[in-house]
Amino acid sequence: MASGLESVGPENSVLTMSPGEGSDQVVTIPPGDMPATATLKSAASPVRSVVASPRPVKGKAGREAARWRLQLISGSQVARKTAAAQEEDREPLPLVPEEDEEEAQPLPPVCLYPMRGMWRDEKVALYCDEVLQGCKAEDADEAMSKYLLEKLKLKDKWLGVWKTNPELFFVKYEETSIPFVGILVEVTCIPRQSSSSWFKVTVSLAEPFSSNIANIPRDLVNEILEEMEHSVPLLEVDPVEGQDSEIHEIALALEVVRFFYDFLWRDWDDEESCENYTALIEERISLWCDIQDGTIPGPIAHRFKKTLEKYKNKRVELIEYQSNIKEDPSAAEAVECWKKYYEIVMLRGLLKMWEDLRLRVHGPFFPRILRRRKGKRDFGKTITHIVTKVMTTEMVKNLSSDTLIQQHNDLDLALDSCYSGDTIIIFPGEYQAANLASLTDDIIIKGVGNREEIIITSKPSHDSFIVSKADNVKLMHLSLIQQGTVDGIVVVESGHMTLENCILKCEGTGVCVLTGAALTVTDSEITGAQGAGVELYPGSMAVLERNEIHHCNNLRISDNSKTTLGGVNMKVLPAPKLKMTNNHIYNNNGYGISILQPTEQVFIVTEEALRKGAASGDKKDDNMLSKVMQNLNLEINNNKIEANVKGDIRIVTS
Repeated sequence: MASGLESVGPENSVLTMSPGEGSDQVVTIPPGDMPATATLKSAASPVRSVVASPRPVKGKAGREAARWRLQLISGSQVARKTAAAQEEDREPLPLVPEEDEEEAQPLPPVCLYPMRGMWRDEKVALYCDEVLQGCKAEDADEAMSKYLLEKLKLKDKWLGVWKTNPELFFVKYEETSIPFVGILVEVTCIPRQSSSSWFKVTVSLAEPFSSNIANIPRDLVNEILEEMEHSVPLLEVDPVEGQDSEIHEIALALEVVRFFYDFLWRDWDDEESCENYTALIEERISLWCDIQDGTIPGPIAHRFKKTLEKYKNKRVELIEYQSNIKEDPSAAEAVECWKKYYEIVMLRGLLKMWEDLRLRVHGPFFPRILRRRKGKRDFGKTITHIVTKVMTTEMVKNLSSDTLIQQHNDLDLALDSCYSGDTIIIFPGEYQAANLASLTDDIIIKGVGNREEIIITSKPSHDSFIVSKADNVKLMHLSLIQQGTVDGIVVVESGHMTLENCILKCEGTGVCVLTGAALTVTDSEITGAQGAGVELYPGSMAVLERNEIHHCNNLRISDNSKTTLGGVNMKVLPAPKLKMTNNHIYNNNGYGISILQPTEQVFIVTEEALRKGAASGDKKDDNMLSKVMQNLNLEINNNKIEANVKGDIRIVTS
């Protein structure tokens, strides 16, 4: 359908729409609250400013007027627009006389079988045992089609809500405001394709005329259905409640197929040999479940989803670009094809890393640029680097007379100039430094003055904030504010890091200590992490003394009932070592301390019970807890663990 329309401003538009995807309630957005102009398409119109009537007339003229789709204004506004057009010597569009037009009723509720409501084992059994049944990757589509066809035989006609792309109806719209256009239709199940992902069904408007957009013209909907020969993709239709019981089975089958193609299927699956395809599907189900229950925190999960979406879009771009090459490609076209192809290969490799490594709290984003360790200076001296806009003698009065000093306006410049043994002194102010993500030399970074006034923020365009591979790095008297980065606010990849009297305000994950690395945190505050405040990987070591860890596991997911992360999380194969003394762990949206270990028993206990279990060994549970503590080299003394949403301490198997 051709379109060459300019839109009337949003202050003159009234749009009635669904508040969000999955909602069938109709909400009227008044003109003042309209987020953006929603402009309906026109079958054939010249390019000019247009004023449309709130109620289109019948017949062909009515259908053409309706295609301005939802660009509706009042009669007084029409008059003002008409007068304004005349003053500018423009020919206004003749006004369309108002007639009674049927307004769409709210959509009925659809059958809901949310996949996130199923347990991990239930999903695995459904896909691997019932649907795929051990088939190879190249046969997966046929297996999905067979499964869906069997369910469709239960009922050949039913009512459903057709949820389609707004681009079919709108020239201009805001995606967040109009996620889909929903129409109540009667479905006749006669699939026209062999692939379940491309099944189409015959539909017609159902009574009463219903939509999530109240003022969508019925004539317009009919016209679009006629253009589509009343055939729409089956996966765009959701059965509505209140029908036969068989409809619920069809609804579940549709969701099973959608979930498979949206998340589990990769287009390279049937291009590569895979000895056990169902095992690969099980891995992807586990990845999805880890995203949903918070084992992989929200920001990192968002990165994975965006990478997957980008991969799919780039693949479509390449296919469309190739299809537009009519003859033998020119040199420039061939180069462009190869560029797009290699970008797809890169994204594919990144996605495989996520799946193969079973990403948890810290995992592959984009490969880090490794920085070589400088070591000591050739002449053996160390330098104290002063970071401030203006330096005065008062700032260095406490330094010894033989101290070598360099002054920097920028923290990155100071880090670039450092060798092992150097010290960076930061005076009050706000700083950013990309080089904090590649600490390789043994340095001290400390603030002078109030820690609240010495602020270091991350760069939102970077994946990482502070990453250390040095033998010994110390950060003191600083406020670390994470903005935009999704990796851990501090990641100790190897060696030892000390955080002393620091404030860590997380936006992504918390402090991550990887296998073989060590961390000491004293007199500090950790808050706001989207996972655990402190995450200990197998074989790591940590000493936590006199810290506050609160309001962590700050996830933004719809169902976090199964999430366990909170203040401190340990993974125990092999066991990390942890010493905790005089810490306050509170108000975390999970457990104060969670311990993941290979055992068949699950315990939810208080800190007092954990200490008693180590001392007495009178009861079976206490014996188990005592063994856990001994195996973990776990020392928990005089800590205050309280007001955590799920409980104080949880020991659970993976």
